[in-house]
Amino acid sequence: MIRLALLRHGHTPWNRAGRIQGRSDIALDEDARSELAAQTLPAPWDHAHLVSSPLVRARETAELVAGRAPTPDAALMEMNWGDWEGQQGRDLLADPNSGYRNLEDWGWDYRPPNGETPAEIWQRLKPWIDALPKGDTVAICHIGIMRVILARAYGWGFTGPAPFAVKRNRLFVVEINHSTLTPWPDPVRLLKGDNT
Repeated sequence: MIRLALLRHGHTPWNRAGRIQGRSDIALDEDARSELAAQTLPAPWDHAHLVSSPLVRARETAELVAGRAPTPDAALMEMNWGDWEGQQGRDLLADPNSGYRNLEDWGWDYRPPNGETPAEIWQRLKPWIDALPKGDTVAICHIGIMRVILARAYGWGFTGPAPFAVKRNRLFVVEINHSTLTPWPDPVRLLKGDNT
């Protein structure tokens, strides 16, 4: 059996300011580093294959909670937000001409200007998922990547309320059997520990 556990990276200054990061390579802030250094992966995930997005916020999160360096993989790069990177979602939402929408109104083909659709993210993730080794893998990545994988697992089409809420410091586990993704009903919390 293949099990994939997804963990969102810790906070960055842009997260706290409500700025869209996308592929901008923003590092964790000091509070996030302290918080993550005091947590660890629970068993059996502490011995799983460890991969991450190549962006520094994901790699550093992996090192802090696992106590070891991950293998970076470009397939886990965050969604490309195009012209909206660095802007605040609330400002874009307030502008009726921006084209910005809430997540529940996206559908699979929603594209930020010069950005990437959820369907295109899935096209780059599917070969990566198909090539996962047997056993357990922990992937430290981004909310956009997690939403796409979980959307496929839950059968959600980015329309209406999401059947999941991506929270930090939790592993969202998906069991993979050929092309079938089955989500665990509850995320797994990180444990208190010290990997420094």
